[in-house]
Amino acid sequence: MDEVRMVREAYAEPAPPTAREIARARALLNDPPRRPVRWQWWGLGSVVAAGAAAVMAISLAGGGATGKPGGPATTTSLDARGAVLAAAYNAERQPLGKYWYSNSLDGQAYIMRAKTGTYAITAATSESFSWFGVKAGMGEAYLARDLPAHPQTSRDTELWRKAGSPTSFHVWSNDHYYTYPGKVSAKWRSSGPEVGSNPHGGGKFLVDMTTEELQNLPTDPRALAAKFLDMSGSGKSDPASKAMGIRAGKMPPAALARMRIARVGGLLNGAPMPPKVRAGLMRALAEQPGIHAIGRATDALGRTGVALASDERPVTVTGEWGGPKAERGTYRSRAVIIFDERTGGLLAEQEELTTPGGPYSEMKPGFIINYVAARASNWTDTKPSPPAERPFH
Repeated sequence: MDEVRMVREAYAEPAPPTAREIARARALLNDPPRRPVRWQWWGLGSVVAAGAAAVMAISLAGGGATGKPGGPATTTSLDARGAVLAAAYNAERQPLGKYWYSNSLDGQAYIMRAKTGTYAITAATSESFSWFGVKAGMGEAYLARDLPAHPQTSRDTELWRKAGSPTSFHVWSNDHYYTYPGKVSAKWRSSGPEVGSNPHGGGKFLVDMTTEELQNLPTDPRALAAKFLDMSGSGKSDPASKAMGIRAGKMPPAALARMRIARVGGLLNGAPMPPKVRAGLMRALAEQPGIHAIGRATDALGRTGVALASDERPVTVTGEWGGPKAERGTYRSRAVIIFDERTGGLLAEQEELTTPGGPYSEMKPGFIINYVAARASNWTDTKPSPPAERPFH
């Protein structure tokens, strides 16, 4: 079944974006994490080559799906792959504006083995907020804040209460013990000049891509895959993909699939590309070896969307770095990238448990090991402000 053709025949073809509609923004990394992380899948330029990507996710806000011509393509009657392609179709239709903003957070799971019952917490959590003007001189701003460690689910919350509702969590993190607080001030702090705002900024893009370069990017999925997803380190790849190719080396296919998911997540986050380019990247990713449409998935913020996932791979935790016996063993996991089916916006990227074992031997398949998720991102015609309330309490 040709899902793209089916969706296009059912819904009107959107008009191509004009030159004025191609907005410009610059995505910069916020303060580097002040704690060790196991792995984060979102990639961005040379940061990916260094193996420490922790960047923002993107989700374009939109209205509810309808079945009317010219409205968002619905996914009710489509299979898993068709649902992703329908989301890509909707991504082509999103409006642009004068400013781009992104509000995202990331977190890492840890297991608390209390006598009253084992439960999971999310810790090492931070939130970022940034906005960028479409032209130089319109300004840009970068803010970040720490978030408290907290139980993952309602069941985890119940077990946390049974354990006495501890206000801090002492866990094994990579190669040492670390204590994460259950309460933090959660105040926004500057991660840029002039209290987080640079009035002279704006107008430049990820890896110094110009407006013209963004406008001239191909929309064909094959061309975009050749440019951004070629992990061989040769050919017509962009510099970041070549760097990833060097890092990839002789990685197994499942690891390469994860890197491609990371690359697309970083590109969709880092540069507000024309809608048709975004859609093309989604279609290109769906065609990569080792990546499959899996239907619906739920992110760490409780939102459900249509998803692609890598093949699973085994991860073995040994006692090489002195970790406790309870943390050792082998589990299997996969990388999952989730899109809003109404808008095609990127909701989240996360590592999900597929086969329990090792540190996650008491968890169930689908358990979120780590994630980067968008709380809210969109185009606007007024200068954005960060939210005062926290995403969770």
